[in-house]
Amino acid sequence: MRCLGNVIWFLCCGLWQGLLWFIYGVFWSITIVGVPIGRQCFKLATLVFFPFGKEIQCGGNSLSVIANIFWMIFSGIPLALGAMCNGLLLCCTIIGIPFGIQCFKIAKLALIPFGTTIIHT
Repeated sequence: MRCLGNVIWFLCCGLWQGLLWFIYGVFWSITIVGVPIGRQCFKLATLVFFPFGKEIQCGGNSLSVIANIFWMIFSGIPLALGAMCNGLLLCCTIIGIPFGIQCFKIAKLALIPFGTTIIHT
């Protein structure tokens, strides 16, 4: 079921959301200072492409907080708003509710991506 969910997700939502994460990663990687943030974007783009069967655990240290603040100001809010709008639209139907829940998980991740751990279930 997880594989079917990931395939449907990728075709309906995951492709464009994952590409946005990838594009933000490229922009962050242009500068030397932004390379760690860009690497995190690329890593999380794989989660956004196929989110079913993965959980997110938040944590981190003071460097994560500083990186999250810069991230939220420059990139996090647009990604989170896009994922939340997509999630609200998907939750309008019963079939779309599991996909909407994944969108909300990605919206949370878009606001605080640093210090999070991806757990494969």
